[in-house]
Amino acid sequence: MKAYWRLTWAQLLLFIRNKNTIIWSLILPVLMILALGTFLGKGTDQFQLTLAVADEDDTTASRALVKSLAETGPGFATVNTTRAEGMSRVKQGDAQALVVLKRGLGERLRSAEGGDRGAGDSSALVSLYLDRSNPTVSQVGSTVIGEAVDRLNKEAVNYRPPVGMKVVNIQTRPLGYIDFLVPGILSLMIMSNNLNGVAATIASWRERGILRRMQGTPLKSSTFIAAQITARVLLNGLQAVLVILVAYFVYGVHVYGSWVLLLMFLLLGTLTFMSMGFIIASLTRTPESAGPIAGMISFPMIFVGGIFFPVRDLPGILQPVVKAIPIGYLTDALRAVMNEGATLAQTATPATVLTAWLVVSFTVASLTFRWDVK
Repeated sequence: MKAYWRLTWAQLLLFIRNKNTIIWSLILPVLMILALGTFLGKGTDQFQLTLAVADEDDTTASRALVKSLAETGPGFATVNTTRAEGMSRVKQGDAQALVVLKRGLGERLRSAEGGDRGAGDSSALVSLYLDRSNPTVSQVGSTVIGEAVDRLNKEAVNYRPPVGMKVVNIQTRPLGYIDFLVPGILSLMIMSNNLNGVAATIASWRERGILRRMQGTPLKSSTFIAAQITARVLLNGLQAVLVILVAYFVYGVHVYGSWVLLLMFLLLGTLTFMSMGFIIASLTRTPESAGPIAGMISFPMIFVGGIFFPVRDLPGILQPVVKAIPIGYLTDALRAVMNEGATLAQTATPATVLTAWLVVSFTVASLTFRWDVK
């Protein structure tokens, strides 16, 4: 037990004295959170649509419609302009759509209020110009303008719907992109530190003869591996707490689930990727070869593991790959616990898959582990 604690303390001292470890393990994750949260977080929290409005009728009815559009809600903005200037704004990207209220709009509505339902293309009095190649703008813009015109028509004819609808407000957690991002950064950090870090470190120690000298002592391999695991678990725990604290104080990110369950998945992910790192270190002779192999495994997982964007957005051909690799399940579990307050029962699938990966990887690592270069 004394050797175990000494090895653990020695490994922690190596982490502290290694500037690269401090930069890559502690400073870089914080910088990623700050950079991505600042440049992407606010811009992806809600939909933004700018409407250029050209009121050519300039009557009480048209001004009421313009006011109704301006009060649509968060994410929508209106700019009063002329038809020519509004068209220019849309083409330059300063506005997503142009609404033109033509002359005769107010007169047509007054006629309707007086009971005159005469023939005429009333829809031609409101024109909407937008780019249909952008399906989001096309759908949302058409819906917003259509609903505003529909309300105006119903008010003009004093329409009373026979069936009403009641809207009930349900308070939900205010989640933004930064809430999605933080669990992904934690998952990326665990994979990088343990898979890449262990592979390079153990291969380097073997090449330099450090493991051979340890083998010549009464030290057991189980004690050595246990000390490695403990030191890296403590380091990952410190990293996770640091990242979460920065995200909480800077962006208001909360952990809605159990901290115990969150730490359990951090531990499970650490052990899984450590075991994979030991396999790579055992199958390679030098750190120069261990690093690229670990990179070839970890780098693709960054893009298909749901770290920066949902895995549902990936092409269908990649979905079987996503369901097979451990990083996706670790990311989903951390995100479910932090953002949704998920319980152990609700995260049973990720826990089972990660445990299976851990058992298989640890078994292979135990069978292939070498103290010396052969």
